[in-house]
Amino acid sequence: MQKTVNKASERKAAYIFILPAVVLLAAFLIYPSLQTVRYAFTDYNIMRPDRIVFCGFNNFAELFRDKDFWIAVKNTLYFTILVVPFQTVLALALALLISSRRRGVSIFRAAYFSPQVTSMVVVAILWTVMYNSSPDSGLLNALLVNLGLEPCGFLNDPKTAMNSIIFMSAWQGAGYQMMIFLAGLQGISAEQYEAASIDGAGKIASFFYVTLPGLKNVIQYVVMITVIQAMKLFTQPYVMTKGGPQNSTRTLVYYIYEQGFQKRNFGYACAVAAVFFVIVISLSLGMKKIIKAE
Repeated sequence: MQKTVNKASERKAAYIFILPAVVLLAAFLIYPSLQTVRYAFTDYNIMRPDRIVFCGFNNFAELFRDKDFWIAVKNTLYFTILVVPFQTVLALALALLISSRRRGVSIFRAAYFSPQVTSMVVVAILWTVMYNSSPDSGLLNALLVNLGLEPCGFLNDPKTAMNSIIFMSAWQGAGYQMMIFLAGLQGISAEQYEAASIDGAGKIASFFYVTLPGLKNVIQYVVMITVIQAMKLFTQPYVMTKGGPQNSTRTLVYYIYEQGFQKRNFGYACAVAAVFFVIVISLSLGMKKIIKAE
């Protein structure tokens, strides 16, 4: 009897502790998500909150005919396809560099991780200045000119704008994945490397036959979270290019912001957000099925 009372008391205490988290989750995630789906079927202008007209699937029909929407989809996928492998390889390389226990290596760990703890807005402004097309004020173009090369448009050229954002984003975000890889490397026992060395394996062979298999689950996890983060690209285009030039950096999240808060077409923005949610969930489930992420 006493054991049953104790279990009931523990269960009650557990419910009390998780109640604040459940309330916050419902208030700031579940309820807004349900409202987004609701408004997606309405002709809702944010300037007229008292006038919400049900329009059925009109927003979705218009969305799939909208060229700007498909441009945003293409740009988002392009960014994701390029930044994920680039950032993953960069993070793994940095983790391998700092995985030793030599004196002073902690300084490099802090240096490589520092961009991650810096506000993305600050980083974007900094790189915007560095990408400036003028050799007089743009650090990178000044370097190119000093090397005898032609200055690059970077953010002003539709052919290079998104690639410039990809490079900056990988530089800023690699520190977080680096720490995950570092934890994974520390989980690989030294005996495995010693056994490989006895069998005549060098550093390269040990990397492919010991390190990579030992990091399999870590790599799957890093790829998964990097894809999800990449699909939510917004701050960099908003700060650096405003979706330009010529819509070359307009992404899905930026398009949602543009429709909802610039053009005040809130119902249509909610429809785009609903489709974006389906795309991200489908992509995540597809990746999980393909790589069997754990």
